[in-house]
This record gives sequence, C-alpha cells and structure tokens, in this order.
Amino acid sequence: MRVHPTPAIKNEVINIISKTKEIRAARLRPKANLSQEFGFDTVDVVDIILELEKNFKITIPDEVPIDTVGDFVDYVYTHTLSQAS
Repeated sequence: MRVHPTPAIKNEVINIISKTKEIRAARLRPKANLSQEFGFDTVDVVDIILELEKNFKITIPDEVPIDTVGDFVDYVYTHTLSQAS
C-alpha cells in the first residue's frame, strides 16, 4: 500500500536528511538512494534515524530496510499516524 504523507512530515524528514550532509532539500527526491547517490554511510543513516526518532517520538528498528528518501518519509508518516490513533 502506497502512503501519501502530509507535506509537513515530508518536508521535516527531508530537512533532517539534508542537514546530515548539507545537501539542498530540492535534490532529495523520494527515490534517491542515500548511499549510492549522495555517499551516505552507516553513521549518517544512524544520525538521521536518531534525529527522526527524537523529532517524531517514534522508534525505527535496525532491521527496517531504509535506503531512499521515500523510505524514511513513508516510515515516519505511517508510524506517526499509528501512534496518533
């Protein structure tokens, strides 16, 4: 099932990702693979996860496959919704 995140959540997630490597938010397309296209390593991804967990008050388990900007946005959106219900 494809989710459609709110613009506020999408923008906040993209801003957090963009700050990690100082990449313009406009370059972070949903299908952009962070490691292949921007050189993110494991530490960068962990930094993003920690910041998202803090900002959205969610937990992102290690085993969740997150490779793209869209993966982060979708995960945050669906788990923010599930906590609100």
